[in-house]
Amino acid sequence: MTSRLAAEFLGTGVLVFGGCGAAIFSAKVISSNTVNMGIGFLGVALAFGLTVLVMVYAVGHISGAHFNPAVTLGAALAGRIEWKAVPAYWITQIIGASVAGLALFAIATGKHGFDPVASGFASNGYADRSPDGYSMLSALLAEIILTAIFLYVILGSTDGRAPKGFAGISIGLSLTLIHLVAIPITNTSVNPARSLGVAWFAGPAALGQVWLFIVAPLVGAAIAGLTYPLFFPNPAVSMAVEMDRGPGPTSTDD
Repeated sequence: MTSRLAAEFLGTGVLVFGGCGAAIFSAKVISSNTVNMGIGFLGVALAFGLTVLVMVYAVGHISGAHFNPAVTLGAALAGRIEWKAVPAYWITQIIGASVAGLALFAIATGKHGFDPVASGFASNGYADRSPDGYSMLSALLAEIILTAIFLYVILGSTDGRAPKGFAGISIGLSLTLIHLVAIPITNTSVNPARSLGVAWFAGPAALGQVWLFIVAPLVGAAIAGLTYPLFFPNPAVSMAVEMDRGPGPTSTDD
């Protein structure tokens, strides 16, 4: 368990440092002739996807590469991880994200005039804090739906029937796609730890809205975690469970 939690701490920290760092430092970089040399939404989306992709291959064999409390919940509901590990995973993921947020804060404040509250500090939001002015309901629906999609991809890619060795690619690309859709809506969460990790430093308004980016991803993950085994049952898993239970009650003919 120590190794698993260390992997989750590292992976979640890299996700927040790489993805949110790209949003904070690189999304908009104005040159001396007022040309934006930054990476924009597409670059930020790729940054989030690439961080997950590389860390899945780096430590996925140790912890399952959740890096996200919503993924841990969905995995537990789908029977992919033991429930007793869930609280430890959640705490570790939040700590890893917050340490990464602190590191980003320390770097960003080294630039004269930088204001984490005014800049938003890559935090998530709705209404007046939405990048393109989307309502709370729009944000809620987007985060639930996109987190459910993310979990379906994760559960499907790591299913024993899936092609071996490609899970990191499909998971990373799916997170890129999700960001391409949702950055204008909420700045994209689908991950309570990612949201909390930077909200601490983005001011009271960010913390006042962060509840949605905890609740909605967990709801979306629960939907996928509960329905994946129903939609795509695995006979081999069912047979293994029955064998583990041993012989059950038998009946005899009269």
